[in-house]
Amino acid sequence: MEYSLVITNGHVVTPTQVVDADLAIQDDKIAAIGNDLADQAEHVIDAAGQMVLPGMIDSHVHINEPGRSDWEDYHTGSQALAAGGTTTMLVMPLNALPARTTGEEFKRQKEIAEGKSYVDFGLYGGLVPGNLTEIQKMANEGAMGFKAFMATTGSDIPGDFKNVDDYQLLKGMQEIGKTGLPILLHAENAAITDGLAAEKISEGKTQIQDYVDSRPPFVEIEAVNRALYLAKQTNVHLHFVHLSTPESVERVTAARKSGQTVTCETCPHYLILDRNQFEQIGPLAKCSPALRDPKIVKGLWKKLFDGQIDTIGSDHSPAPMSMKESPDHNIFDIWGGVSGCQNNVDLLYDEAVKKRGLPVVDFVKLIAERPASLFGIANKGKLQVGYDADITLLDPNQSYILKPEDLYYKNKISAYTGFTIHDRVTTTILRGRVIYTLAKGFHYQPTGKFLTKQRVGVGAK
Repeated sequence: MEYSLVITNGHVVTPTQVVDADLAIQDDKIAAIGNDLADQAEHVIDAAGQMVLPGMIDSHVHINEPGRSDWEDYHTGSQALAAGGTTTMLVMPLNALPARTTGEEFKRQKEIAEGKSYVDFGLYGGLVPGNLTEIQKMANEGAMGFKAFMATTGSDIPGDFKNVDDYQLLKGMQEIGKTGLPILLHAENAAITDGLAAEKISEGKTQIQDYVDSRPPFVEIEAVNRALYLAKQTNVHLHFVHLSTPESVERVTAARKSGQTVTCETCPHYLILDRNQFEQIGPLAKCSPALRDPKIVKGLWKKLFDGQIDTIGSDHSPAPMSMKESPDHNIFDIWGGVSGCQNNVDLLYDEAVKKRGLPVVDFVKLIAERPASLFGIANKGKLQVGYDADITLLDPNQSYILKPEDLYYKNKISAYTGFTIHDRVTTTILRGRVIYTLAKGFHYQPTGKFLTKQRVGVGAK
């Protein structure tokens, strides 16, 4: 037999078109895309009219191991990703405890993840006050980039992640620029958001609407402008995470056209949910930036269709149900984060491709091809001969209602529970090996590999 596995009767989404063809795999790689390959295969998967997609590369995931493994660990988090069609995750340096902000801790956490992750993984380091001398050490250990917060984050617990002020951000950009790696920035004005929140709480205004009003769109836009100006003074690739407003994306696009190396991401929840649905869903939909007005969501979709958004990342930020509850119903006391990575592919395909008509080739660019290019992940993100056989089968003709028992998270809660989704991931393949099927779940022990940056990334075109 020439091929170890052939997928037949599927709609194969290549970088340029959708073709009805067989896809053959040999030695972990895509060996051929063509007709009549099944007769040369040791094993055959009949895709039966399903979409054959490259596995998603989720470039914004929070895994809480070590220190907070009861929130999410590498086993449960990577299973949820794989069950949702993701084959590579890039993991943020928080909310593990201690945070991944030193070379030594980076190495330790890399070793923890190895042998536990069902998907391939890369790790970010963190920029926090006082750790400039650790940036190069983390780069040497294989960091994919460095996360920093302009908004207030963390706690008083030793080792927890902390935000930086403008001076620390500038110095961090200078140091990170020397590594050639990107800085990933949460852009919200800390002084204004903190002040507005304190004002609301002092007035006894602690409902969902009050939280949304404490983080208005302009606090993101202002911070984006400030970060762009600081980055212009340094030699750094600036990547904005979870942008929630079209105005912020406009600023990024303008800066890129002027010659800055700057890219941006948004998340499924900023496209699928709005502040009205936040009121209906409740605390499970609390996140920062806050969910926006429907008009703003519509504008963000337009930016996505115009090709101005580089990547989609889940910002999967899990926590136990106890942290999503408050005895006095004070929304400010409730953990802000959406558990959503298991529904990256199916929900987005439903909303973007089926409902709004985004070409599936463009969909694949957002979830796989561009993240691979931007973060320098070699041989992933495309269904192309010679690339890793990281593949997702998506049935566009299935519909299901998401239930807690469908979820692989450590805590089986999601802002999307109860949603009807009009397609479904049925099979996930990592480097040529079937690691998940809808019918049977997970078949083998985890085989995810640690990834490092291989080439210079590029922005949206």
